[in-house]
Parts: sequence; structure tokens; C-alpha cells
Amino acid sequence: MNFSRADFPDDFVFGAATAAYQIEGHAFGGAGSTHWDTFSATQGNVFQAHNGAVACDHYHRYEADLDLLKNANMDAYRFSTSWARVLPEGRGAVNQEGLDFYDRLVDAILARGLKPFQTLYHWEMPSALADLGGWTNRDVAQWFGDFTDVIMDRIGDRVESVATLNEPWCVAYLSHYIGHHAPGLRDIRATARAMHHVNLAHGEAMTRLRARGQKNCGIVLNFDRSVPADDTPSALAAADVQDGINNRWFIEAISKGTYPDVVLRGFEGHMPKDWQDDMAQISQPIDWLGVNYYTRHLIAEDAGEIWPATKNMDDPLPKTGMDWAIHPEGLQYFLNRLAAGYVGDLPLFVTENGMAWDDEIVDGAVTDPVRANFVNDHILATKDAIAQGANVKGFFYWSLLDNYEWAFGYDKRFGIVHVDYETQVRTPKASYYALATALRRNR
Repeated sequence: MNFSRADFPDDFVFGAATAAYQIEGHAFGGAGSTHWDTFSATQGNVFQAHNGAVACDHYHRYEADLDLLKNANMDAYRFSTSWARVLPEGRGAVNQEGLDFYDRLVDAILARGLKPFQTLYHWEMPSALADLGGWTNRDVAQWFGDFTDVIMDRIGDRVESVATLNEPWCVAYLSHYIGHHAPGLRDIRATARAMHHVNLAHGEAMTRLRARGQKNCGIVLNFDRSVPADDTPSALAAADVQDGINNRWFIEAISKGTYPDVVLRGFEGHMPKDWQDDMAQISQPIDWLGVNYYTRHLIAEDAGEIWPATKNMDDPLPKTGMDWAIHPEGLQYFLNRLAAGYVGDLPLFVTENGMAWDDEIVDGAVTDPVRANFVNDHILATKDAIAQGANVKGFFYWSLLDNYEWAFGYDKRFGIVHVDYETQVRTPKASYYALATALRRNR
């Protein structure tokens, strides 16, 4: 890799990210059922009906996994705390085993000189709350606020920062309109409500965090560059609609207290009653913004279809194992766009960036030059954004470990560490060693 720590500010944070359901092993430690457990148990939803019951067994192996982070010369670990592990029914009785696990985890992170970057919610809605409508029910904001209080009472004194939610677009649109993620709906009314309620839950969590004096509070949004497939008016308009749905809906709500008109036109008649009254709470100040970025899409009009009437066209760029175009310029584009148009000098963190590849162990090693180049190019794009004025404070690779990749099950490998899911043996990949070398401190 052709960068080093010296190319970045002294306080710049390098780390890797994971998510609770994807690595912990949800069958362990008294965790309650989630809508991902039931979604994966429904035929056709998840590759080979894989689930998160065992995953990477991080619940028992977290200390060795944190050693991998430390040995890669990382500064921080971004992890999430499972709602259903802490509150098995989503409300009411607390699972002390779950709280004890996160207490041990945070202490172990700190013991290795790493900074704990916590995310409150990374997609595992407790089944008992899903039965009540989950993100389509306005009460979800209060339920989420109560969970925030419970988990932060236990570990809030030791975490470096806290994000309310990870990728609300996936929580709401991908899950309620496209139906690719749990709960697997394809309903515009449910989508409009989930798109608003996930923002309201963020606002309620921020209110609870502020009330307790919690520092370094933010949210993690995912950004997908929507590029017109050609210069026709129809393609330009289609790309604008898709950008509004994927990108502007959440950042405009949080930074400006508004929603893009081009999306409201589609949700007209389906939004919750008096939704405008919630925008002040949703747009209260945050301390930092997390930016997840993976790819771009070429957008054209899907003539004859109902709203949003857009479609993805074939992209000539090289692709990852997810068939996502490799476009590091898009990361630089979003960091600059956010700084210039939405958040100003607010600290930005690249909270996820990574790629899946068909990794195999050969003679005890995993050689993954495409991933090493991917990481290198996106970190250099981050460096360029800083040079152009964006206040970027850190970069987290997704993911530390190969893990449960949601609807793709265990078929896609994003990790810089290979996991044999039968034996749970970890094998650092060549990209891990290349990154560790680049992050070595010169003393």
C-alpha cells in the first residue's frame, strides 16, 4: 500500500468494524429472537437459509479477535450492541448476561489500547417488537430510547463515541420497499413510515444521550453515488430521484430538518400524520457523522413503472464479489459533498468501506490483491478529501472478519481475516498484513 500514517493528521483514527448479529453468535448468552432469525427461517429469503445463531462465535472468541485488531496496528474498534441480546423482548426484563458481555467487551477493547466506537442498532429488531409493527410503529422511537438508556447505563462511561443507528436506508427502504432485508416487506406505506420513524428513533436516542451527558454522539449513514446513465433529461431526473431516496432523505433530515421534495412526492399520502412536528427533534445537533460507502450505480428511467421508476444499468467498471462497481472517487465525492453542502466542519468518519471477494485458503494463506488495492485506493481518496477541506477524522475497514452477510448468508467474504465457519479458525489475509504494515507507527 502506498500510504502511511504520516500522510494523515496525528489524531486520525484507523480501525475496523463489525456488527453484533453478524459475528457474535445470537444463540449464545440468552439473546432474544430477532426479525433476522425469522426472516432467515423463511424459504427463499437468505442464501441456503443461513442465520446468525453461531456466526463467528465472537461471543466466546472476542479477546482473540481484538488481538487481531491490535496486531494490525489499529487504533479503534467499531462494534454494535444487540438490542435483542440486552432486552430479549425488546422491552421490559433485562438480560444480565447480555449486559455482562458488552461490559467485558468494552473493558477488553480498552485493555488493548483501542478506542471503543459503539453503534446502538445494526439491524437486529427484537421479534416481539417486530410483531407490533417494528419500524412502521411510531412507538419504536420510545422503545429504542429505552434500550439506549439501558445499554448506556452499563457501558456509556467507557465508550469513545456512540452512533444511534447504522444505515437507516437499509433499515427502512431496503427492508420495507425492496424487501431484500428483514422484515422483507414491499409496501410503500410501510416504507414511508419506516423512513420517518427510523429518523425519529435517532432523534429520541439523541435526546436520551444528551440528557445523560454522553459525549461524541452521531449517526452512521450509507451513501451510494447515483450517476445518470447518460445525459438525457429522463436519466438526469431518475438519478435525482434515486439520490434523494438513497442519500438526501437522511442527511437533509438530520442536518436541515427537511425531506427532499422529489421523495415526498412519492411518499405523498403515506407519511405518518403530523410528521413535520418531529423534524426539530430529528435535526438536533450531532457531534460527528459516519459515512459508509461502497459503490456507485448508473441510473436510468424505468419508463412505464410507477414511482420511483428508476433502474440500474450495467456499469463498465471492475466489480467486487457483490457485483458492485469499484469507484473510490465516489468516496472522495461524498466526503466533499457532505462537508460543503450539509455539515460544514463537523467531524466525518469513514465508518465502513470494504469489498467482498471469493477468498480461499491456499497453502495456509489467503492472497487477496484486489482487496489490498481497494483499501489502498479508498484510503487515498479519503486523503484527497482531507486535502480539499473535508474534516475527516477516521477510517474503518468493513469488516475485520468474514461474517454473516445478511441475505447473502456466509457466501460473501468482506473480512481482512478469513473465518472457517466449521472450525472457527481465523486466518489473516494478505490485505490484513499489508494494512498492518502501512499503519505501523514509526517511533
